[in-house]
Amino acid sequence: MQALTDVLNWISTQLGHEIPGDTSSAFYALFHVVLLWAPLALFLVLLLGGVRAVLRFARRFLKKANALTQSGLPTSVFQLIFRHTRRDQLYLVILGLISLPVLYMTLELPKRIINRAIDGPEHTTIIFGIKLSQTEHLFFLCGLYLFAIIISGLMKFSLNVYKGKVGERLLRRLRLEIYYRWRSGSGTEQRSEVIPIVTQEVEPIGGFAAEAFALPVFQGGTFLTILTFMFLQDPYLGAAAITLLPLQLALIPRLQRKVNVLARSRMIEVRNLSGQLGYQSGSSELPSGPSKAVGTSLKEMERIRLSIHRAKFFAKSLNNFLSALTPFFFYAIGGYLVINGKLTLGALVAVIAAYKDFSAPLSELFRYYQTREDVRIRYEGIDEFLGISSRPNTAQTKAAAG
Repeated sequence: MQALTDVLNWISTQLGHEIPGDTSSAFYALFHVVLLWAPLALFLVLLLGGVRAVLRFARRFLKKANALTQSGLPTSVFQLIFRHTRRDQLYLVILGLISLPVLYMTLELPKRIINRAIDGPEHTTIIFGIKLSQTEHLFFLCGLYLFAIIISGLMKFSLNVYKGKVGERLLRRLRLEIYYRWRSGSGTEQRSEVIPIVTQEVEPIGGFAAEAFALPVFQGGTFLTILTFMFLQDPYLGAAAITLLPLQLALIPRLQRKVNVLARSRMIEVRNLSGQLGYQSGSSELPSGPSKAVGTSLKEMERIRLSIHRAKFFAKSLNNFLSALTPFFFYAIGGYLVINGKLTLGALVAVIAAYKDFSAPLSELFRYYQTREDVRIRYEGIDEFLGISSRPNTAQTKAAAG
């Protein structure tokens, strides 16, 4: 235990603080979690996730860029998106990167307003060769903050509008491609199954196309920008912000894998239901068999959807709980530093305000992961359907041979 305490004191010294000897055992335990165990857990989770990502990349993406599946579609949804929207994706990524410095301004200015214009001593400030009184300095910083907010809002608006345009273009192209490939194969045998595919199953793929590359860059950049701001205010607060991140990174993907299995089952059941309805619509008589099959299919869909709802809402509730728990570390550690005169109140207020925006990009990244897995399953299902549709019709082949 003494060795761990020595390591903790060394880390604290490297971060520019020294833990007093009269610190209570409760605070020592808190510092152990924030400065020692949480960073170690985060390193292990990221290392394991990185190894898995490399192996997954080796399996799926170390193929020719123009490789096609049996149905004629690209081997992955990312290759499909990159092939048709690479210029648009580049524009979205650049726009997202440009917005990050503006975001940092919206975080830094409130701290300067509190520490220099409001809480600071009365003095004359010279900005661009112009002397400003304390009140004029306050209004100058407030005006600059307002300008940064407006610019940030306009850039986000432009980014979202362009993302919608990119998604709709790819969605139209994909629907046409599915339709043409279905028509060129034995599509008449699967007339009812193609309807939910063209109308519903491809819809999330279009939405994901607009976010495939831009969202990780923008939201990941936002996350890192806010985290950098927190570390610059005080390394303790930056470490406190990521204390529960290893837990989120370890649990959310496990829950998502369960949702993936249920989503695939739901997709198969929807197609089974479409097949039953197509059979009944093409038959002059309605025997009891198909009606029972439809009822069974509907009951199974209800069971699967309820399971998906439980898994998704549990993951969301867990993520929200962990995000709401993080400010506890800010109040405890930040308050401790303010009381001991090692941190200004303005910096603590700025960090707490920044955390409000800190949890949003993290939630968006988790949502992106869930959407990516859902889209991957849908894309594989569409590819499987088109692969079956593209096979020669057995009856037509025999008739042509005879």
